Amino acid sequence: MSPLRPQVLFPLFAEATTLPGIGPRFGKLLQGLAGPHVADLLWHRPSGLIDRRFHPKVVEAPAGVIATLTVTVDAHVKPYHARQPYRVRCRDETGFLHLVFFHVKGDYLERLLPVGAVRVVSGRIEHFNNQIQITHPDHIVDAAEAEKLPAIEPVYRLTGGLPLRTVQKAVAAALSRVPALPEWTEPTLLAQRNWPSWREAVLALHAPASEADLLPETPARERLAYDELMASQLAVALLRAHTRRLPGRVLKAPGVLRDKAIAALPYRLTLSQRQASAEIAGDMAATHRMLRLLQGDVGSGKTVVALIAMLDAVEAGAQAALMAPTEILARQHHATLSALAAPAGVAVALLTGREKGKTREALLAGLRSGESRIAVGTHALFQESVEFKDLALAVIDEQHRFGVEQRAALSAKGKGVDILAMTATPIPRTLMLAAYGDMEHSRLTEKPAGRQPITTRTVPLARLEEAVAGIDRALAGGAKVYWICPLVEESEQVDLAAVDERQVYLKERFGNRVGLVHGRMKGPQKDAAMEAFAHGDVDLLVATTVVEVGVDVPEATVMVIEHAERFGLAQLHQLRGRIGRGDKSSACLLLYGQPLGETAKQRLAILRETDDGFRIAEEDLKLRGAGEVLGTRQSGLPEFRLADLLVHAPLVQTARDDARLVLHRDPELTSPRGQALRTLLYLFERDAAARYLRSG
Repeated sequence: MSPLRPQVLFPLFAEATTLPGIGPRFGKLLQGLAGPHVADLLWHRPSGLIDRRFHPKVVEAPAGVIATLTVTVDAHVKPYHARQPYRVRCRDETGFLHLVFFHVKGDYLERLLPVGAVRVVSGRIEHFNNQIQITHPDHIVDAAEAEKLPAIEPVYRLTGGLPLRTVQKAVAAALSRVPALPEWTEPTLLAQRNWPSWREAVLALHAPASEADLLPETPARERLAYDELMASQLAVALLRAHTRRLPGRVLKAPGVLRDKAIAALPYRLTLSQRQASAEIAGDMAATHRMLRLLQGDVGSGKTVVALIAMLDAVEAGAQAALMAPTEILARQHHATLSALAAPAGVAVALLTGREKGKTREALLAGLRSGESRIAVGTHALFQESVEFKDLALAVIDEQHRFGVEQRAALSAKGKGVDILAMTATPIPRTLMLAAYGDMEHSRLTEKPAGRQPITTRTVPLARLEEAVAGIDRALAGGAKVYWICPLVEESEQVDLAAVDERQVYLKERFGNRVGLVHGRMKGPQKDAAMEAFAHGDVDLLVATTVVEVGVDVPEATVMVIEHAERFGLAQLHQLRGRIGRGDKSSACLLLYGQPLGETAKQRLAILRETDDGFRIAEEDLKLRGAGEVLGTRQSGLPEFRLADLLVHAPLVQTARDDARLVLHRDPELTSPRGQALRTLLYLFERDAAARYLRSG
């Protein structure tokens, strides 16, 4: 039986609408802001604070500051009509303070502020028409209750229609439900880091006494960040242990086919290609299932490494499949792999959504009978109608574009299928551990011999004509040129060059040598456009980022990226990797719109300095933060709410080591600390991982 969420956490996983003052309307807004449960409010960190400790006399209160004043109510000045404000005039010995209210109904202000009463009011001071005023004070209390007024209040991120006071009250109510939980962190680590208990840390997170308490390095925040990372790493380690327990299959091959393919290559394999191949072969020969990520920068030769693994699977008597995220990329891989596998005498089948009728039936029959030993395709490969006789190895290209479910669907097509995932998006080490901790990983660090460096220059868009003149010279010298635009058609909101318009403009200059490809074109149109560029009369291809991944035209030596400041750093690097694939020197021109923001300036400067994808990925992480580097939604990258992967990077490794050690000593988490760690998994909603544990 699977373990269930511990009862001690039930109050935290009640709906937020069970909190006082949170009805269906506010509940819906809170759900969009933080999440549906009471626990989600605990992770909704303060973004700032309001200090109410400034107590000036009325005449000394400067405009724009938060101040707390003690005043006597002098008079009520009611509006003549509804649009006018309701004013309450108050005073102290130095002058008058006007409290301003809009849309007042009933007599509640007369009851709250009776004439002659002494009140303590707190809010932002305004100077208007020579009067000192506060519009809608944050607090109005009787002088006797002044001590109850919070000296410092946390400020939270809000959403339209949700007042700060409502969020503050909801968080305070959530904090009142926080239980004391058994300690799951190693005592030596707690002492070494001077961390409070979990409950103390949560309470401290929401009670900042100064701006410094909002920083991610405080002991309370660090402790909670570690808890979140530990839950994530423990979940990943459990998933990994579960995968390893699943029966795999031993795939050993003498290497005859791979040797034939390698001998036919026009270059020697790099050291990291040889090392990655050895690691993959070791995994395939083991009794457990392989789950390995092959990381390699643009043009580092991942496809050859994948082919070697596929040929080993074929030689061991089984089938292999490679899945790509787009049709263009699948066709590109099919062409490349067919050429590489031909010397070994192995044919490669292609299956995309476009193959129809008898062609498709023949392809499916070949996979069913085992006659087709290697298949390349898009997500069409894991449709129900596709059956393999004996699929033993699945290679997934551009891993971050596929979810875990799709990975599972392909591995379900065979028995004990080994999985090799590949990505040309170099992933910073911290993100690597956070996102792909269940995978072994290999890195290709060198580029194949003979590749020429790419010269990168930045030019303002105002000098577009100069850039076009440069393209004219490059075309005259026999070059093929990419011209990348960020949009397919004019956007009314953003003034960007549309790809269609740019093609028309360049066609006026260069005639039929100009082609066009973008994501809204149908598959056959795209393929025809790429074919004309690769092997036909088109020498200048105007394109959107559809060419970002995988399209291989070695003759292309020039790339112009228009509005380069609008692209992410990793994406610019990916685009630039489409050139410099042959033996001629290449140039990349980054055209940018002005004025250029500080982040965009840094981004373009980094691209000029280096073509090392791993360094670029690290810089991208610094500039954009973890969630955006891979695109959190597409990547399966966990979204952290307490951990900041830039600041807390060292804690990722600590959590990973601790999680592995814990499971080594206590695989079912049955010890007292193990039971506490089960609670941690549920606290951070890693319920799926907890299901891999037996009850206990």
